[in-house]
Amino acid sequence: MLTLEKFEEASEKVKEVTLETKLVYSNYLSEQTGNKVYLKPENMQFTGAYKVRGSYYKISTLSEEEREKGLITASAGNHAQGVAYAAKCYGCKATIVMPTTTPLIKVNRTKSYGAEVVLYGDVYDEACAKAYELADQNGYTFIHPFDDLTVATGQGSIAMEIFKELPLVEYILVPIGGGGLVTGVATLAKLLNPNIKVIGVEPAGASCLKASLEAGKVMTLGNVNTIADGTAVKTPGEKIFPYLKQNLDDIITVEDDELIVSFLDMVENHKMIVENSGLLAVAALKHLNVKDKRIVSILSGGNMDVITMSSVVQQGLIFRDRIFTVSVLLPDKPGELTKVADTIARQQGNVIKLEHNQFVSTNRNAAVELRITLECFGTEHKRQIIDALETNGYKPKVVRANL
Repeated sequence: MLTLEKFEEASEKVKEVTLETKLVYSNYLSEQTGNKVYLKPENMQFTGAYKVRGSYYKISTLSEEEREKGLITASAGNHAQGVAYAAKCYGCKATIVMPTTTPLIKVNRTKSYGAEVVLYGDVYDEACAKAYELADQNGYTFIHPFDDLTVATGQGSIAMEIFKELPLVEYILVPIGGGGLVTGVATLAKLLNPNIKVIGVEPAGASCLKASLEAGKVMTLGNVNTIADGTAVKTPGEKIFPYLKQNLDDIITVEDDELIVSFLDMVENHKMIVENSGLLAVAALKHLNVKDKRIVSILSGGNMDVITMSSVVQQGLIFRDRIFTVSVLLPDKPGELTKVADTIARQQGNVIKLEHNQFVSTNRNAAVELRITLECFGTEHKRQIIDALETNGYKPKVVRANL
């Protein structure tokens, strides 16, 4: 059972391995939403995510015999690091099965804690099946990333910290993968204040808990498709499902494009790197139809590789109209390119890429295509540049940006 006594025990135990993640008041998000928005920055934990809480507390409750057998788990990355780090603290062997799509930073950091990493399957669920197989073959003790009440109790220590800092909190937004984090947070929150609203947030391309709650039973999605790799789960936990039905007030689903914009918000306004799954509780703020409420968004993790980060930044700049590509047709004769460049320069546009296609028409004198990728200050500035090109007779056409 998830009891207040166990939550208090877990909250004290996890202090041995967690960093203090004080709430951060967000002026930017508060102004954007009309609420008082606080961030719980679990991305700042030593392992880069909240998962060390549940892993460490779970392993602390095992017998010496269970630890000596060696530990095994499956994870998309953050639970992997939590188990690996906790196993290192207790001096026991750990084997982690991770999907082949796991970002390199999560794989390398898991290995750095001394764990053996096995890459298998495209999504968490396939990796989990392999982990159970290896556990049976080798007699390992399995540490489930979310469908375990002890693990969920450890994750619930986040809610204890939130209440100590902000006793009058009214809403808590929680990212959902398999449901372990939101189980712990929602159950403890309701024990401390039955009137609080706990809202789970899932990626639209992996909304397994929403589908399960609507069906009244645990459901498995046919496939998942989301950039939020840490929450790309097909099936929520069976053991924790009753607690979710009882304590979760609602679920919001978020599209991948919203996560990209939220990444820029965090970088530009809070100077924080938050992984896509951790951004779910930030993107969901715009979906809450409330005002003047005290809201805490849990930033569940920050383990993001540089390549993914670069791609997200580029796409975010495109979504924000800070980068765009425009196509113009012009005669193939000397001086035409200079005229276009001069028009853009006078509007303070910054050209970052040019593509000159002489074969768009059989009559090169009549039409040669020039694709210009520009950097600008935003939507209004973009419109000014396009208007200037139109005034000079170039008939610009905005096309998909290609960086």
